[in-house]
Amino acid sequence: MVESAPNPSPSSSSSPSRAVLKAALFLCGCCLLAAGWLAVYAFSPGPSTVEGSAVVTIARGTPLKEMSKVLAGAGLVEEDVRFAVLARLLGYSGRIRAGEFKLATGMNPLQVLRQLVAARPVQHSVTIPEGLRVHEIGRIFAHGGWCDEEQFRQLAHDKAFVTGLGFGDLDSLEGYLFPDTYHLTRDIHGAEELIIMMTRRFREVWTEVAPAPAATARQHEVVILASIVEKETGRGEERAVIAGVFHNRLKSGMRLQSDPTVIYGIAGFSGNITKKHLQTPSRYNTYTLTGLPAGPISNPGRSALEAALHPAATDYLYFVGRNDGTHQFSRTLEEHNQAVRKYQRKKPEKNGKG
Repeated sequence: MVESAPNPSPSSSSSPSRAVLKAALFLCGCCLLAAGWLAVYAFSPGPSTVEGSAVVTIARGTPLKEMSKVLAGAGLVEEDVRFAVLARLLGYSGRIRAGEFKLATGMNPLQVLRQLVAARPVQHSVTIPEGLRVHEIGRIFAHGGWCDEEQFRQLAHDKAFVTGLGFGDLDSLEGYLFPDTYHLTRDIHGAEELIIMMTRRFREVWTEVAPAPAATARQHEVVILASIVEKETGRGEERAVIAGVFHNRLKSGMRLQSDPTVIYGIAGFSGNITKKHLQTPSRYNTYTLTGLPAGPISNPGRSALEAALHPAATDYLYFVGRNDGTHQFSRTLEEHNQAVRKYQRKKPEKNGKG
């Protein structure tokens, strides 16, 4: 006789499915609790309800946990492990950039995260006036914490570095650090980056003011002359005329006799130029040498470069300061000496521009 297999009892067949159901319900409950836990954090008001702003700096490679501390320190969020969870869950963790950012306060963590992803780095305006020397430019950047002053000076006079930037065999970058207002972000730092930025700007301006190949061929001479013009006057309307005076002197074989060139060649200049200074030969003393000095004596701006490239057509050979920022121009030495007596109240030079 064939015996039939016993039918499984209802209780034994439903046990596994009930266990799975219970586990699924438990997991769903946990997920709901976790979602609620995260949602409460995401939409909770920040530490400050006052509308304003705070600046935070996120260093490159900062972990999300440390980022939460930085934001909490600025009063933007409460320090909480949920910040990292929220950032990862929403895919923001890989989109947060390093830098210095200005974020609105009074926001919930989710809004702070969205701000941080969309924010652009804070820009700091640094103005480099026309006519400064390399070490003076380095001092301005160093004062703002952008670089080391001495490193800036050394690098600008490092011949290998200068050559590597495409400036031939120049001894330094004096004259090629273009004066301008630069908008810097905190990811820009160090002398090398700043110098590259300034020389790149010089090249941009040069292509605008001197598109002709002939001008490019004599670039260094133009920059030297522009640097002298820059130091001789701060008046834009006078620059082309002063450049014209120097062009006339160069053509006629006269010495430039420019005080700023003499000063540039004096180490530790005290502020008072003397007759001995004028008579002491140097590579920059245009009272003792004929032609242009050994190199630029400052970093000229666009107006001075344009004046050196396009000097005024004039027959002036001399000029002297009127003590009000302007100059008196003269065609003859006699006229010049009269102007010196009138404006400078000192014994005129026998030969010179004053």
